[in-house]
Formats: sequence, C-alpha cells, structure tokens
Amino acid sequence: MRKKYEGRLVFRVLVFTAVFALYFLRPESFRVLETGQFFQAFSPLHLLWAVWITDMVLKVFPIPGTLALGAKKHLKAYFVPAAVPAPEEKLRACIRADTRRALGVLFLWIALGVALGSLFKRRILGEKELFLAAVFFYVCDLICVVVWCPFRDWFLKNRCCTTCRIFNWDHLMMVTPLAGVRSFFCGSLVAAALFVFLLWEYRVYRYPKRFFEGTNDALKCRNCTDLLCKKKRRDKNPDYPL
Repeated sequence: MRKKYEGRLVFRVLVFTAVFALYFLRPESFRVLETGQFFQAFSPLHLLWAVWITDMVLKVFPIPGTLALGAKKHLKAYFVPAAVPAPEEKLRACIRADTRRALGVLFLWIALGVALGSLFKRRILGEKELFLAAVFFYVCDLICVVVWCPFRDWFLKNRCCTTCRIFNWDHLMMVTPLAGVRSFFCGSLVAAALFVFLLWEYRVYRYPKRFFEGTNDALKCRNCTDLLCKKKRRDKNPDYPL
C-alpha cells in the first residue's frame, strides 16, 4: 500500500506539472472552468475531472486493495470489534477531543477558502489560478500521507493516517478553491466532495466505534498491513532509515 501511495504522489506531481504547463502554453484549455463550457468542447482538464470524480466514488464504494484503511474505516466491512473494548467514558472523551481538533482544522480551511474567494471576487485571481491552487492541494494531500502531515503533528495529534479523524476530508479540502466558481465543472466537483464529507461525518456520528482504535481492533498498530508510516516499517525492518 505504501508503494501505491508513493506512486500516486508521483502521478499527482506529474499532473500538476502538466496543468502548470497548460496554464502558459494552452490557456484556452481552462475555458472548461467557465459557465456553460463543460459540454462545448474537449479539454485535457476533462480527464482530470473524471479522475477526481472516480476517486470520490471509490471513497464511497472502495475496490479492495486500492485504498488505505484510514479511508475505509467508516464502512462496516472494515470494523473489527475490539476483544476488550475501551470503556464508554473513554470513547466519548476521545470523540469530543477529536471533534474539537477537527473543527479547528475545518475553521482554518474555511478561512483559507474565504480568502481565496475574496481574491477571486476582486479579480486578483481568476478561474485558472484557483484551479492551479486545487491541483496544488491535490499534490499536498499525498505529501501529508507519504512524507509529512502538519495536520497530524500540529492539530489532530493522531498517531498515523489509519487513525486520522479527517482522512476523507481530502477531496473537499482539495476543491475548496473552486467553491466560488459558477460552472458545471467546479460545481459538480464541489458537490461530490461535499457528499463524501457529509457521509463521513454522518458515520462518525452514527458509528463512532469504527473510528476509535480502542473499539476497533483493525485500527490498532499491531494489526496494520498498510505500512504507510515510517514507524511501522521501521518495526518490520530495523535497518529502514528514518
């Protein structure tokens, strides 16, 4: 799984490079972002739209072997009741703490979205620049998984991606710059990402035991098979570098 995510990071870097090149060499490709242009003519950005929509569909209906457990733990199929579950009081305390930290991240990201929207409204930024920002966040998402995650270390204080409270917020955070652009291209992406986000949050509320390692044995470090974090891989191989 680690190698798959590393490969996806390379792919996303290549996508960003290609989109950045289109920005200068074929700016007409970005017309698809404008109102009424999605169905008028083909653009390379249609391919990226299809990739993003497919990624979001897979968050709801994952294909085995394609996603890390952190993205699938909201589903009943990936819930393994703990042999010795943590007390209900501890579960509630963890839920409150995780939700409080997650809200901090949400407010921060809303503030960023408002700032970008303000720049767009003042025409300091256009549709093309906002789309570049979204593709940049697309790359940053996997940097957080593969390299280093500021949300984990500075805000959420979770152990790893498997236990991350906001793992499936990624697409909503990615398309935040597009929220103020009135077009089918941007609106459909924002709507799909919002659906994935709301489904995730509903299941956090409805099935909290699936998200807490004290009640879901699948999330425990000793049961990890994804090996996304360096600590786990180092435990498997003492010679693995930090």
